[in-house]
Amino acid sequence: MLFRSKRISPAAHEEIQIDISDSLGIRKLHFGGDDTQSAMRVNDPIELVLAYTRCLFGFLLFAEPPKQALLIGLGGGSIAKWIHEKMPETHLRAVELHPQVVAVARSMFQTPADDDQFQVIVGDGAAHVYGMADDSADLIVMDAYGPSGIAESLATSDFFSACRDRLTADGILAVNLWGSDRRFETYRERLSQVFDGRVLLLPARQKGNVMAFCFARGLNNPTWQALAARAEVLKPRYGLEFDEFVSDLARLNAHNDRKLFI
Repeated sequence: MLFRSKRISPAAHEEIQIDISDSLGIRKLHFGGDDTQSAMRVNDPIELVLAYTRCLFGFLLFAEPPKQALLIGLGGGSIAKWIHEKMPETHLRAVELHPQVVAVARSMFQTPADDDQFQVIVGDGAAHVYGMADDSADLIVMDAYGPSGIAESLATSDFFSACRDRLTADGILAVNLWGSDRRFETYRERLSQVFDGRVLLLPARQKGNVMAFCFARGLNNPTWQALAARAEVLKPRYGLEFDEFVSDLARLNAHNDRKLFI
């Protein structure tokens, strides 16, 4: 089954084509190409099929579940569904530019309707962040890759600085990056400058996604041993491979034997 929808707009850069494919029990969302933006196991809609969506929750190695979270980019709703199901104490707002994406996420990917815990806003993610109060989010997730990459408005130093200022003292910005993107190093350097080097990269074992965790402060610079111990607690609680996250963090980030930030 293949479903196609195209947004018609006077501005060519605002057009978006949505393709949906079903194969072997997995439904996938594509934005006008072969790259998979979202995936859902039809008989288990909450499962995080794509590795990068599981890697996102590596932030739990460093912080408790957030009270207030913001997701920029809804896609098929995989991240939103998991938070809604697994973190009932978290209030999540998701900002999605394209109303067609919201409609497809809810009609074909079982993304829940708005309720006291979850709200979808159709609008520009950058404008939404700039309009937020300082110290108002414990977690900001940026998952806004489109057919042509990350929109420039969501990747400037000014935008990353605004995200930092909107975080609470122990807050985390998590940014989904693409390792083969020619601008990857530019994005990494901007994040490092804005967050004074408090950035850790977690590679997904699937097609080059890299999750960047950016910390409002040093979180007392936890040791690798402490992270490994926390992974053992989190793994049975959430069913995700937190022990592998710790190993991959150690592999990709420069560090000494004890501390994360050197």
